[in-house]
Amino acid sequence: MSHIQKIWKDNPLSIIIFLAIFVRLIAVIFSKGFAFHDDHFLYIETAQSWVWGTDYMKWFPIGGAEQPAGHNLFYSGLHYILFVFFKWVHIDNPELKMLIIRFINASFSMIVVIYGYKIVLKLSNKKTASLSGLLLALFWIIPFLSVRTLIEFLCIPFMVYGTWLFISLQERKNLYKKLLITGFILGMAFVFRYQTILFSAGFFLILLFRKQWNQFLILGIGFIISPFITLGIIDWFIWGFPFAELYAYITYNIHHSTEYFTGPWYNYLLLISGILLPPISLFLIFGWLSTWKKYIVLFFPAFLFLLIHSILPAKQERFILPIIPFIIMGGIIGWSEFVSQSKFWIKKKRLLNSLWGFFWILNIILLFAVTAMYSKRARVESMVYLSQYENIQSILLENSTDNSTKITPKFYLGEWVYEYHFAKPKNIDNIQQELSTSGEPLPSFILFFKDNDIDRRVEQMKSILPFMEYETTIEPGFVDKVLHWMNPFNANMVIHIYRNKGRDDVIHH
Repeated sequence: MSHIQKIWKDNPLSIIIFLAIFVRLIAVIFSKGFAFHDDHFLYIETAQSWVWGTDYMKWFPIGGAEQPAGHNLFYSGLHYILFVFFKWVHIDNPELKMLIIRFINASFSMIVVIYGYKIVLKLSNKKTASLSGLLLALFWIIPFLSVRTLIEFLCIPFMVYGTWLFISLQERKNLYKKLLITGFILGMAFVFRYQTILFSAGFFLILLFRKQWNQFLILGIGFIISPFITLGIIDWFIWGFPFAELYAYITYNIHHSTEYFTGPWYNYLLLISGILLPPISLFLIFGWLSTWKKYIVLFFPAFLFLLIHSILPAKQERFILPIIPFIIMGGIIGWSEFVSQSKFWIKKKRLLNSLWGFFWILNIILLFAVTAMYSKRARVESMVYLSQYENIQSILLENSTDNSTKITPKFYLGEWVYEYHFAKPKNIDNIQQELSTSGEPLPSFILFFKDNDIDRRVEQMKSILPFMEYETTIEPGFVDKVLHWMNPFNANMVIHIYRNKGRDDVIHH
């Protein structure tokens, strides 16, 4: 123990890195599935479909697209290259592919831990940097999100490293070269998540306020280079002009900004207060806000990002994720300085330690629950189960007690199949007509989502598919069930699988 204490005292970053790697490896191994629709279907599913020779989302002219739809072809393209490599080296197991991808994402996320620690150390002291580093390494939701193919999280390493480079510009040796690199890195954050331009704008405004015109220009040149050589050239090649998908993305969001989740201006403040775990979250927010003047380089870009997102009507939880590490870093610095000068907290050290103790207990409980969470288990495992069959060709998704069905992650099935969807307002006659007129094969399997009125629904389906027999039931994971109970919009539903024995050409491995 004394040896560990000595390492912590002399070089806490070593222990922080070890702990960060440890929990991320747990997430790599055990946190299967996907967190949101986008982190699987826009990148994993799409890229794999290209390898199978299918443009299932119809993103390209060759697949039938008449105009760009606003998608990030660079990040999807990276996965396409990776999947082509997997095919070349005969890595066919989809779960092994995702294990490797989770490992790559986890490794990349270590930039946030290492340079987050360095940023705080440079601006404050080792004690503050150590606490900030521990939070970046072990904060309850970060390891889980660090292994996801989620652009709102993959942009953070670029944002943190770009911030580190910008803070280091005070060492004026090779200033213009550093500015160019800083701009390039911040531009890469934009490549992954367009909205990070709000964050980067904070640095440009700081330079304008300081009347550092040359630095503003060089930083801007660097910022433009990375999106042009990634997004711009790809779009130019496909659509005939650069940034076609970016333009489509902006246009779509302008016209559809109120069609998704909306909320009041304070929505994200409440969300951040909850994510960071009260009452410590209130200390961190207060500390972060108190750094607005003394540590403006760390504060202002994240504040501008939060301000604009709070004004815009569309609000989803994941949109605000990119600035969580910055609120942690700035919050720790500001709160530590406030406490050191507060007569109240100097006299109430036992109370403060108790509150931090409560925070760490709650954080560790959530860390254990979430880090190894198998997210969207039922949908993933239903496809893994069906992967033992060949020549499936089509499946039917039945959720007739609800208004929609959720598409299945066919990446785990290992083959591209057609999907029939049965939800309101369709009735059984509509489905019967669709089966007879679609030109697609009859479904090999029928997947019933949820338990609601299941016996009646099965008998109803047997009226048009009489040779249907029960195969198995796939349950969602425990945390999935809890999330669905808390918010039914989280579509983590049990799935009952039936096989259509009328399709006798389906082969079991």
